[in-house]
Amino acid sequence: MFYVHMMLLLAVIFIGIRHGGIAFGLLGGLGVSVLAFVFGVAPGSPPISVMLIILAVVAASATLEATGGLKLLVKYAETLLRKHPNKIVFLGPLSTYSLTVLVGTGHSVYPLLPVIYDVAYKKGIRPERPMAMASVASQMGITASPIAAAAAVVMATAVDNNLDIGLLDVLMVTIPATLVGLLAACTWSLKRGKDLDKDPEFKARCQDEEFRKELLDTSAENQEGSIEDKKAKTGLTVFILGIVSVIFVAMFGKDLGLLPDGVKMSVAIQFLMLSVGAIILLTTKVQPKKIVNSNVFIAGMTAVVIIFGIAWMSDTIISYHKPYLIGMVSDIVNVHPWTFAIAMFVVSVFLKSQAAVLTIMLPLGFSLGIPSEVIIGVLPACYAYFFFPFYPSDLAAITFDRSGTTRIGKYVLNHSFIIPGFIGVTTATVVGYFLSMAIN
Repeated sequence: MFYVHMMLLLAVIFIGIRHGGIAFGLLGGLGVSVLAFVFGVAPGSPPISVMLIILAVVAASATLEATGGLKLLVKYAETLLRKHPNKIVFLGPLSTYSLTVLVGTGHSVYPLLPVIYDVAYKKGIRPERPMAMASVASQMGITASPIAAAAAVVMATAVDNNLDIGLLDVLMVTIPATLVGLLAACTWSLKRGKDLDKDPEFKARCQDEEFRKELLDTSAENQEGSIEDKKAKTGLTVFILGIVSVIFVAMFGKDLGLLPDGVKMSVAIQFLMLSVGAIILLTTKVQPKKIVNSNVFIAGMTAVVIIFGIAWMSDTIISYHKPYLIGMVSDIVNVHPWTFAIAMFVVSVFLKSQAAVLTIMLPLGFSLGIPSEVIIGVLPACYAYFFFPFYPSDLAAITFDRSGTTRIGKYVLNHSFIIPGFIGVTTATVVGYFLSMAIN
């Protein structure tokens, strides 16, 4: 029956890929219903703690966006990129990575993509080099963010399994590991493809007058409108101080007695991030309507529904078949615990949410007795949805690169993101594994 249930899960995932977005969550709920009513399997536990953390973080980040603080961050990044155009292959991806680390979502990448293209093209640099890596880097920053759902999943799952894993334990590994992976992929990207003046395909497209007109778009230099600097700066300052507070409480909360006895850090993140949003709201007087209509809020709520449905269905299957699974793979995992990274990578290829992948895989990992330092070390492997080039940030990079160098190939898998994605994630996972083993 395990293989029948897995076929049902795969069917839900493949249908979800066709429809995209929130469909994963809705279909996951349908899958739970089929398991319960058709197969008589008692539903597992929905990932309530993870969902609440995402809600709290999204509420704070969306409030920041409503003040213009996110645009202000992009403005600062744009200034840096235009000041150092020769280093765009490194600075572009580092900027998108840093934005993700700060705001906890890779969807912050979109305003920077046209800027990265504009800077690269005007400098005569093949836009594919920074553009593809910028999209990959924006997702690599997820496991390095103190307020992203991925870190919250690790801590919440650790608590459920009576393991003492803190935010600092995760970030001490994921930040340096993902940065090394990012830099390795950027270094490879420096020489990828032919320079524009030597690329026969690009030169052939330039024969078309309409194509030549589209190559330069001055709107990239004057991205949407004005930013209310005072309100945006206030919102951004409060938000950054809030992140610092979360990290401080995570590091010293127990030692200094900042939290009441019995309060878990996963719960503390929830009320701290809601508080950050509340302070931004009160100090900037931003309209609540703007918050719920922001891009971050819409993307975050979509992520909550996806995790709710698909992770619930996966937990139901894994919980029901846990003895069989442990017996089947425990020997391999006990001898080669690092193979857990491969399992996470494969799941992520189809499930386009790192938080959802971790929500599904971490309980299984802990059940198999994989050491916590191994699980922390291989966390970067939960990002593999660059494998198929249909993630929104990948599609956006293709769209914004008007030179046509960032693209999906004739055979689909020969696209611009697959090699830098493999280099970045593989390097980050290997570095993370050895770094975690050395620290612990």
